[in-house]
Amino acid sequence: MKFVDQVSIQVKAGDGGNGAVAFRREKFVERGGPSGGDGGNGGSVVFEADTGLTTLLDYRYQQHHRARNGQHGMGSDMNGASAEDLVLRVPVGTLIRDQDTGELLADLAAPGARAVIARGGRGGLGNMNFATSTRQTPRFAQDGKPGEERKLVLELKLLADVGLLGFPNAGKSTLISRVSRARPKIADYPFTTLVPNLGVVPYKDGTSFVMADIPGIIEGAAEGAGLGHQFLRHVERCRVLIHLVDLTAPGEDRAPVRDLDVLDHELARYSLELARKPQIIAANKIDLPEARERLPSFQAAMAARGLPVFPISAATGEGLGPLLDAVAQVLSGGALPTLGRAERPRRRPKAGAAASDRGGSALRPAHARGDEHARSMPAPRGSHGTASGTMSRKERASPATTARPTSKRKAPPPKKSTVRKGASRSPLKGGAAARPRGGARKRIARSSRPPAGKGAR
Repeated sequence: MKFVDQVSIQVKAGDGGNGAVAFRREKFVERGGPSGGDGGNGGSVVFEADTGLTTLLDYRYQQHHRARNGQHGMGSDMNGASAEDLVLRVPVGTLIRDQDTGELLADLAAPGARAVIARGGRGGLGNMNFATSTRQTPRFAQDGKPGEERKLVLELKLLADVGLLGFPNAGKSTLISRVSRARPKIADYPFTTLVPNLGVVPYKDGTSFVMADIPGIIEGAAEGAGLGHQFLRHVERCRVLIHLVDLTAPGEDRAPVRDLDVLDHELARYSLELARKPQIIAANKIDLPEARERLPSFQAAMAARGLPVFPISAATGEGLGPLLDAVAQVLSGGALPTLGRAERPRRRPKAGAAASDRGGSALRPAHARGDEHARSMPAPRGSHGTASGTMSRKERASPATTARPTSKRKAPPPKKSTVRKGASRSPLKGGAAARPRGGARKRIARSSRPPAGKGAR
């Protein structure tokens, strides 16, 4: 199917039906009065985004679209029927502009979105609506209003999260076919891709994003060189751009750094807003020896600008994991990967740290590790619960390596109270308990004895 992303069409809404002039003429009914009905409303022109369409090819061959008119009013107080709306289905991401003024009328960026572009005319009123006490036989009715007519420009901008940019034969089609199920045409000559291609890239945890591949951009595309830069409209909705640089490009004027500068210049000439979008640099074809020789110099030149480089091979799949991680980081709301994060080698953990990680004690507090170590040690030797003399003084002093054994010394027994049973204590100054006097002792002793005849249990 041929890909068409811009067409000009003309739409016309339906006119409203005219009102009727009629009078009731029935036997035995004198002066029946006016009975003309109203006219129906004309149909409107409605555009709807359809996920099953990917091109505007249908509107290139059929450029005139007209909705139906409303039905005229009739006698016997019967109104005319309103016409149905004319629904024109377009791909998701279609922009509708007025051709004469350039005004943006609608942006159908969501599936199922609808927009009324041309409204139908309103139906006229019949003569039954104009009857009054002083004008009982109106012999006139209202005509229907004409519907709106517009000349439109339909422009398709594909909905994608990631856009692939690069010179012809940089490997864009190979990359999108590697990370998604898209199957674009791939060949060893320039401008193989003539139309944009979309592919859904599956990522971790069941997430995915849409990637767009557009035809190659060369120097002078703004003046019409190559295929021009009109295909850049399909990456205007993207949230991140991938600059794919060919490290094996032939010719003296095809150095990797120069190719990147040309791409940035063409983006700025097309749209400054597009040039400000987040950009990720990917150096392709590192599976070839020539590309590996050019890679260090290209990385050094980008490091001077503070930009990281992701070396990949779209043919073999080498390096695609870090590239997709960087893309997902930007799409999730994060910042662009820094140079240090992209090129810093992963440090190996120390032997002691690795052992502690395997043991699982590094994630627990120090006192918990000490108690566990103390429980795992053998019983202490020597007197008074101390370890043998083979342990050094520093090791005995360290609380993390040696736990102090708990003392087995028994607590002293409580002192016996000098107050007899049943005696009351009263607080004095200083907190000491008062001792009862002699007479009080005798009374307390007598009262504490059991009564006669009642022995102890």
